[in-house]
Amino acid sequence: MDSLPATVASALVEADSENTDWPGRWQALTAVSVELQSLLVTDPGPRLVALIEQIVTQLADGVATTRRHRVELAELAHRVLVTHARACAQTGPDPVRLADWLLDLQLQHPEAPEVSLSAYADALDEEGLQHYRERAVALFEPMPVIGFGETGRYDRARWALLRVMEELAEYTEDVDLQLLVLSKDLSSGWHYLQVATVLRDNARSGEALEWVERGLRAVGGRGAALRLIDLAVEEHLRAGTPQRAVEVCREAFFARPNLDIYLKIRALVVHTDEWPPIRAELVQHLVRDGSRLAVEVYRRIVEVELARRGVEERELVVEWLEQLRGLQPDAFADYLDHIKSRHVADRQLLDELSRRGL
Repeated sequence: MDSLPATVASALVEADSENTDWPGRWQALTAVSVELQSLLVTDPGPRLVALIEQIVTQLADGVATTRRHRVELAELAHRVLVTHARACAQTGPDPVRLADWLLDLQLQHPEAPEVSLSAYADALDEEGLQHYRERAVALFEPMPVIGFGETGRYDRARWALLRVMEELAEYTEDVDLQLLVLSKDLSSGWHYLQVATVLRDNARSGEALEWVERGLRAVGGRGAALRLIDLAVEEHLRAGTPQRAVEVCREAFFARPNLDIYLKIRALVVHTDEWPPIRAELVQHLVRDGSRLAVEVYRRIVEVELARRGVEERELVVEWLEQLRGLQPDAFADYLDHIKSRHVADRQLLDELSRRGL
């Protein structure tokens, strides 16, 4: 038993050298793994646990220092760690000390092996798991947040700690831990959406909506904006506050005009008395904006409303076309020809356009 660490150390010396008999060394390393499994039956106890921990650490060091054999050594380290979990289940080591060892192993060796807390459930028990959690969180909380638009720099330390926290959150099914992990990376709107979705799925609607609002302010109408708006609308409708759903869409439209947002507002209020004044407000915002984006959205709204074929909408859209001529004089003739060709069978529309000199 006592000679096994020396065998591992000898096999790992200059493992990357082309002159090394790697097949022979690999055979020696796998034999150590098999011997440790045999000792589980013949000589279990604290001494074996300590021995396995020494060998796991040696193999993890080997993963960090070798280039040619990293994959094989990582797999072997994982195999020996499984043996360690079984040995701990039999022996019942000090749970706090075990928690420290498992955490240190991962933080000092980000490449391998990955610890599965479920394999140590009995050995850690509540005391060990609580210590593991408290120490991991204490290390993780001061980690800086990756702000919107920033490029995350995942150095070895950050990556290792992030992996520890993700595994801990998954094992404990602790939503607050999951949120703590997710909220450390807010580099895009999709990350805000992730946080809001977890909150929504766990019946924390108010917090979810707060994160949606934060995300919408960050993205400025781009990227994940439409998905964030969808979530907000769903939650407000679920909560029985449809007016707030409309308000979220209006604010987003004014921040960055978008046909999809217009259609969301339309779907929410089209069958109410609120729709005509809201629609007028949205269109007038585009006129005042006058930007290239606003004009493009304006043009697409004209086509959407024309597709309804109602007399009221037709007359209103003709008025909008007259406004559009002032917004885009150079391209208006081509656009008007496009409208006429799309609605060649609508004689009333064509007559109204002709009557107004369009």
